[in-house]
Amino acid sequence: METGNTGGNMGGKADMEMPENPFEPYIESLRQQLEDQDPVFLIGVIVALAVVVITCVFLKYFLSSKTVRSAVLLVGLCDAGKTLLFSRLLSGKFKRTQTSITDSSAPYKAKNERGSTWTLIDLPGHDSLRSQYLEKFKSSARAIVFVVDAAIFQKEVRDVAEFLYILLTDAVISRNAPALLVACNKQDITMAKSAKLIQQQLEKELNTLRVTHSAALSSQDGSLGGSVHLGKKGKDFEFSQLPLKVEFLECSARGSKGEEGDSDIESLEKSLAKL
Repeated sequence: METGNTGGNMGGKADMEMPENPFEPYIESLRQQLEDQDPVFLIGVIVALAVVVITCVFLKYFLSSKTVRSAVLLVGLCDAGKTLLFSRLLSGKFKRTQTSITDSSAPYKAKNERGSTWTLIDLPGHDSLRSQYLEKFKSSARAIVFVVDAAIFQKEVRDVAEFLYILLTDAVISRNAPALLVACNKQDITMAKSAKLIQQQLEKELNTLRVTHSAALSSQDGSLGGSVHLGKKGKDFEFSQLPLKVEFLECSARGSKGEEGDSDIESLEKSLAKL
């Protein structure tokens, strides 16, 4: 009697531990329907779903990348003429300036038929500040205007190249590829160097810096400087090797007639109109 009861209890426990799956009939029915379908039809459904997913991902990336980059950054060393250029672009008026210690920004309407409007941002050029402000605004840059004092370029060529190297090897800037306009300013001064000469000397200096910064080139953390190899390996550096469009132009924010006259920035305004 005890043995029979024990066996009955064990059977009851087994029944309790192995309940029937209530979804099994539905799963079996779905499996049967899939087996009955034409394989070509099933492949078509899978491909269509994959296309929808890929399209959604692409649209999200494309739209987000287009909406955030609407800034034109004015960068360069101290006293290159960035702030006066900022004033001339916005109002056309001459304005006495001093060394900036913070950024200034305002809407800039490009001189084109589309009526494009960008946010023009003047960044400080002091050595202790410029990297900090570049870090702050680089992700939103549609274009970067790198202002060079062409009148004393020969004295500053090393410092100009160092700052330009930091900018060009930045991972974010390399990925976003904003237009780079190198504005060779102060052309109203007799000793000012031409845009062509400045480009040639910067290519030579950057080629040298690429060698001396070889240790920094191995960095992959995305921080300012050294995160991207500059130019093509095994070849002397040229600006044409970069993933972004580079243009050298001549201008004079002050103008040949001084404070009372107009500036000479038409070439820069034409380039900004093409953005």
